[in-house]
Amino acid sequence: MSSILTNNSAMVALQTLKGINKNLAMTQNEISTGKSVSSAKDNSAVWAISKVMESDVKGFKAISESLSLGESTVAVARNASETITDLLTDMKGRIVAAQEENVDLDAIQADIDAFEAQITSVVGAAQFNGQNLIDGSSAVDFEILASLDRDTSGNVTSSSIDVVRQNLSVTDATATQVLGTADGGADQTAANAAFTALNGATVADGADTTGAAVNSYFENDDLTDEATNAATALADGTTATFSVNEVQAGATYQIYLSDLEINVVGGGTTTGARTFSYVAAESDSTTDVAAQLTSQINAFFGAATGSGDYTASINSTTNTAGDVNQNEIQISNASGAAINFSAQITQGGTAGTNASSGGLGALANIDVTQDATGALAAIDGLIQQSIDASAAFGSAQNRIETQSSFISSLTDSLKSGIGSLVDADMEEVSARLQALQTQQQLGVQSLSIANQAPQSILSLFR
Repeated sequence: MSSILTNNSAMVALQTLKGINKNLAMTQNEISTGKSVSSAKDNSAVWAISKVMESDVKGFKAISESLSLGESTVAVARNASETITDLLTDMKGRIVAAQEENVDLDAIQADIDAFEAQITSVVGAAQFNGQNLIDGSSAVDFEILASLDRDTSGNVTSSSIDVVRQNLSVTDATATQVLGTADGGADQTAANAAFTALNGATVADGADTTGAAVNSYFENDDLTDEATNAATALADGTTATFSVNEVQAGATYQIYLSDLEINVVGGGTTTGARTFSYVAAESDSTTDVAAQLTSQINAFFGAATGSGDYTASINSTTNTAGDVNQNEIQISNASGAAINFSAQITQGGTAGTNASSGGLGALANIDVTQDATGALAAIDGLIQQSIDASAAFGSAQNRIETQSSFISSLTDSLKSGIGSLVDADMEEVSARLQALQTQQQLGVQSLSIANQAPQSILSLFR
């Protein structure tokens, strides 16, 4: 049946042409944007995934910048610590020369003082954008933003590379907490109330069981000044006990021993002194502090003194609750002559280190005109400390470089993944465009023919 009111052929042709035009518009949009999914209406699921990944890519770009900044900061610290190692090595050469008898000790000491001044200068200059990792100004790890971690639930957490600061400062800290005097006066009470120190005296709570008082009240921060610090004599064949009864993070626990018989290079002995120090960390217990100090003292005794002349050990005690305490340090003298000892607590060190006050604070006590042998024993420990600092920074820098390379590769992989989701296949789009343009022409022609069909009905009325 033919009708002049309803042209089914024209309607079919029109709908076909509309579909062709819609596909043609989509294809032209892909060509202009280069994306098959350029908005949420194209494919909401794929678009949402791509936007999350794009946000991660921007985050990783910021992380890459953070890693570059952190790497530069650590590189400065590593170079500085390596320079300090070289300076300390040169200083050791001067100290070795001072072991000879026919040398100008004053001239050698002048060189040593110059090296110390140069080390101070290097430490002060070793900063990048205001961050100095070797001056001992902070005990907090230097954190470098290293990654963004997204779990299967979409939750994002950041992770960091923690670089441990290395205290190579030569600045002495100020003695702010000290042992009490033997008379149990106000000074002792104040010191014990602040927090119980390395203590050989009987304290108010009865925690110490040695019964021997330690006369070690310090009025200044010079631990080696025996006249001021009232060092206590330890006779031959006797033992001194220090009890670490409480720990405060950042507090430096020090034991000073003097009048020690120290081996001399080439044979013989001389009288010398040594300070042993440990800075308590947040996680340290009284047992940890005692163990660290005992280890240092024994290492020195084994390397620089006669076998069996002096020993250091941990004295285990049992309290009323039956718990075993290992916080008492015992130092025994079997050298045949009396030695002196004293102790104090300072603040301002880097937690977890065995450096006195400042990391290289012992440099201030090196004086070859007074104790060349003691200076030789001390310099090796300082060199090792600077070597350890250089190695720690080198390891951290290598880790940062590896992470930076990984972040760069990861960013490229994410970009490639986003592209595979949303980018248009231009070869396919080009072929489809030509096909749709041909279909459009045919559709227009078909619609024109369908629109002309009702005119044939006129022939019936002629």
